[in-house]
Amino acid sequence: MTTPGPYGDDAGPAAIPRAHLPYPVVLAAAWSACLLLIAGGGWILGEAIGRVSLIVAPVAIAVLLAAMLRPLVDRVPARVPRAGAALVVVVGVLVLVMGALAAVTTQLATGFPEMREKISSGTDAALQWLEDGPLHLTADRLQEAVTQVRTWLESNSEAVAAGAVQFGHSAVDAVAGLLICLVSLFFFLYHGEKLWEFFVRWFPRASRGQVDGAFRRGWGSLGAYTRTQLTVAAINATGVGLGALVLRVPFVIPIVVVVFLASFVPIVGTLVAGMIPTALALVDRGLVIAIAMLAIVVVVHQIESHLLQPILMGHAVALHPLAVILVVATGTYLFGVVGALFAVPVTAMANTVVRYLAAGEGPGGEPAGGPGLVPDRAEVSGPDSDDDEVGRRDDDEAGNERAVAGGEPTTR
Repeated sequence: MTTPGPYGDDAGPAAIPRAHLPYPVVLAAAWSACLLLIAGGGWILGEAIGRVSLIVAPVAIAVLLAAMLRPLVDRVPARVPRAGAALVVVVGVLVLVMGALAAVTTQLATGFPEMREKISSGTDAALQWLEDGPLHLTADRLQEAVTQVRTWLESNSEAVAAGAVQFGHSAVDAVAGLLICLVSLFFFLYHGEKLWEFFVRWFPRASRGQVDGAFRRGWGSLGAYTRTQLTVAAINATGVGLGALVLRVPFVIPIVVVVFLASFVPIVGTLVAGMIPTALALVDRGLVIAIAMLAIVVVVHQIESHLLQPILMGHAVALHPLAVILVVATGTYLFGVVGALFAVPVTAMANTVVRYLAAGEGPGGEPAGGPGLVPDRAEVSGPDSDDDEVGRRDDDEAGNERAVAGGEPTTR
């Protein structure tokens, strides 16, 4: 529909009166536009993170470790330089990781020859079962299948070689990521307060109090989550490790390490990692021991799901188990293993921040941006800030603004 202009030509489409649009339609259109913008922004952010995942993932791991280890550095006496305390904590983490890797490598190198013989004999027994069992596969068919596998490997040798090269690149990326993580962890523990002040200064002056208060509470929630999840992971690894030790399943130390690391993915991590000791028990000890090992894994998983997560994690973060499962599945689908690892802590921190901002007031009832949310320099932990001149300049600018508003001449 068009309206004629002053010279008889069409002036363009006429505006549709608001009365012709029902309010639910207008409301749905507004919500749809907002959701599209949010989804588009989230997609762009996800693409950007994926492009620089080699840097983002180690820094994110350093943030989790800093939230876990910050209380250790804060408890160091004041006479000890904070740089030295942070360095000792980082070196301790590195020594712990290297010690675990050394123990795992030693046990694998010691037990792998024997395990290789058992795998070979187990393969022969499986082939014999396929031939004599209910499937009644003849030797000719088995040989044909083996021949097909060898033919595929020969025809795809270039792809196999490319995969080996990719593995080498991944090893180099892992070393680079470890260095980035350690350096970032040191500075988060040493200069964390100054880095946070730098971040807050990017926000408008009127909203700095709310941003500082919200994210400080989010940081506290993140620290509570990491320490609680560390306890849960240690309990899971101990339970599965003791079961493997009692059943005499090989490679107990690697099993403990794998279960411990996998337990940082809540609820599903332990169950998935428990398939490794079950498979080892099947190869080395037989079907009965494998069933017993699987039963132990299921019991540990049930204890985590129905006892540890509701009691321990319920006090640390206010997330329902269904929300945990959904965010872990979403993070895994979008970002793989890294997404599964960070889905719950990011959601827990975001939940705390949003709830604080939505409440609009602090724990004592004062406004969210009121006095007391931004701590004084004498109250914060960390090295002395050397940007006092910047703070004085900001105070002078604020005084000049008040003076101009009141009609008084500005003075220095």
